[in-house]
Amino acid sequence: MMLHTKPEYDDFPLKAYDKIRYADTDRQGHVNNALFSTFLETGRTELLYANEPLHAEDASFVIASQKLDLLSEIRWPGTVEIGSAITRIGNSSLSLFQGIYQNGKLAAVADTVIVQMDDHTRKSAPLSPETKERLKQYLVEIQ
Repeated sequence: MMLHTKPEYDDFPLKAYDKIRYADTDRQGHVNNALFSTFLETGRTELLYANEPLHAEDASFVIASQKLDLLSEIRWPGTVEIGSAITRIGNSSLSLFQGIYQNGKLAAVADTVIVQMDDHTRKSAPLSPETKERLKQYLVEIQ
């Protein structure tokens, strides 16, 4: 599957949503930029934890890097839609591309690298072949 760098919400293989709360707004009347990371988390958790956790026993997923581009404001009241797709599956990590939308308008895109970390050693741990196979259903190419 192919995605553009500014895709439509329906183009994503995984979709989620979140409700905007009045408390999410700042003095300018729009949703504070710090909340965009919370919206991205909603999409990530749908992928990584919704059915059964994809991480190994005694391991966790942690964010190694994240790049967020804010494209337009989000306003209360309403909801946001979060589209998520995987762009790379590595040995112990995966790269995630996400879009945040309100009323069909793209408000932000993010690229995130997530690493599976061993809970005891606190170092990266390889993804199992089963996990890699399950992640492939969300794999896309960005053009």
